[in-house]
Amino acid sequence: MARLPGYDRDVPTSYPRDRFDDVPRQAARVGAHRADQPRTPRGVVLLWAMLATVVLTVAGIIGFLVLSQRATDLPEQPQATPTVAPVVDTTYTILVLNGTSTAGVAEQVASELVAAGWTEDMVLPSDSSASDFPATTVYYASPEEEAAALGVAQALGGARTEQSDQYVTPGDETKRLTVVVGLDRVSAG
Repeated sequence: MARLPGYDRDVPTSYPRDRFDDVPRQAARVGAHRADQPRTPRGVVLLWAMLATVVLTVAGIIGFLVLSQRATDLPEQPQATPTVAPVVDTTYTILVLNGTSTAGVAEQVASELVAAGWTEDMVLPSDSSASDFPATTVYYASPEEEAAALGVAQALGGARTEQSDQYVTPGDETKRLTVVVGLDRVSAG
């Protein structure tokens, strides 16, 4: 027995033999020890990755083509667009604004509307703040007035129509359409 530094008692230097002392001295391993796996060369790993990329890309393209073909095979649903028939409604007051720099254009358009059935007191020619308005447009405030606006556009030989509350006076209950005469009327003669 020997005394080790830092211990108060003696520590045995020899131990009795047990079953672990009788381990055979073989080179072969026993138990869960596994042999090293051989490494796969990097070139083989790269080739497998490229092959997988090509296969997945081709499968995606084929899938897309099949699905897009199915989408085009669907019967096309006709879109019903409600068409509004033009109505010449002479109960509307029509404000005609000259949107050009040419004098007298609003009065000329007003006389066309009077000839189409409106009375002179229902057609009010005036000047606009713009002098370069591109196309003659009939403005109406609500969807219910679209047919009357189309009637005015038709009476003028064709004009654009557009829904807008730009020319609506708050609190005014008068049925009113606004025609802004554009440069297309001046160049047309």
